[in-house]
Amino acid sequence: MSKTAIILGATGLTGGILLDKLLIDDRYHKIILFSRKSSGVQHPKIKEHIVDMLKLRDYAEQFVVDDVFCCIGTTNSKTPDKDLYHAIDYGIPVSAARLSATNSISALIVISALGANSESRIFYNRTKGEMENAVLEFNIPKIHILQPSLIGGKRYEKRTGEYFFKKVMKVMNPILLGSLKKYRSISPETIVSTMIWLANNDFTKKRIPSDEIEELVAKK
Repeated sequence: MSKTAIILGATGLTGGILLDKLLIDDRYHKIILFSRKSSGVQHPKIKEHIVDMLKLRDYAEQFVVDDVFCCIGTTNSKTPDKDLYHAIDYGIPVSAARLSATNSISALIVISALGANSESRIFYNRTKGEMENAVLEFNIPKIHILQPSLIGGKRYEKRTGEYFFKKVMKVMNPILLGSLKKYRSISPETIVSTMIWLANNDFTKKRIPSDEIEELVAKK
């Protein structure tokens, strides 16, 4: 098997780990990156496009692969303008889904968030929920949306509130049992392993909450 893949968001924490994993995965011979800035990674497998991510539709001719991995996401602190926030967290994944359907791409794996709900009063959760609903409208043979809880790992940018909650969750994780397991923090490596597995195996569930992401990795 010799596959090609697109990563959207390879300069972020989870996207960067995904890129590293795909570069050493013999199933993939070419990785196409669409980013607003360079990943800084040099490798024969990589083809990088530095583009305006809000105009992804303009790059339909380059958007032709087997699998698409969407690791796009921003924060209120980085993007306080709600219109721009919505354009990123909703618009980019939906554009990716539209291009995937148009170009007959076989798999689309999208990172969303636990608590995504199009009816939520919380803007972040509502945006993620609206994105999920829109993405799932497209006819793509293999489509999965991951809903992780707080993602662990070290980020380059300073996120004071997130850093505090990560410390709290290290203590809380062992006592979150049963139906509360989905609220445990989750490592980006676990998310990445599940994304790659989903792209290469049959799995019927479309939306996968945090605790089930963990379970899929454990079963492999």
